Amino acid sequence: MKTLTMLMIGLGLTVSAAANAGGIAVVDLAKVVESSTYLKQQNASLGQTVKPTSTKLEQLGKEIEGLQQKAQSANQADLQKLSAQYQAKVNEFNSTQQGLQTKVQSSLQAMNTTFENRVKQAAEQLRKENNLDFILNKNSTIASDAQYDLTDKMIQKVNAMK
Repeated sequence: MKTLTMLMIGLGLTVSAAANAGGIAVVDLAKVVESSTYLKQQNASLGQTVKPTSTKLEQLGKEIEGLQQKAQSANQADLQKLSAQYQAKVNEFNSTQQGLQTKVQSSLQAMNTTFENRVKQAAEQLRKENNLDFILNKNSTIASDAQYDLTDKMIQKVNAMK
């Protein structure tokens, strides 16, 4: 009877080990995002792209303030002219600001889509290379052994993609 029990326990352990042969690993996605050369480059490029428009918005804001100050000490005849100038500057400011917001949002959306695709592709490569069943977000995992953390490999793969 002991032999049968030991055999069953041995078989159970073997089946259990075989079922978990693929395994699970974790990746710290926040660290992958933080370490992404692609995102750093894209953010720098976006900053340079929006800089002229941001400068224009600052200038328009100053001009609007100047018109407001002039209007406080203007006579009735000048007030009407200043009001028209003020409204034109405000309209220009609003349309410029809206255009900038649209441009930034579409750029960020494209950037996020590209980065998400890179992360998924890198995760799938890592999963296959390491014969894994799953790669989980480390931040959603309560506990894991450091040997199952593939964050550094994920960062290398994502940064190597062109």
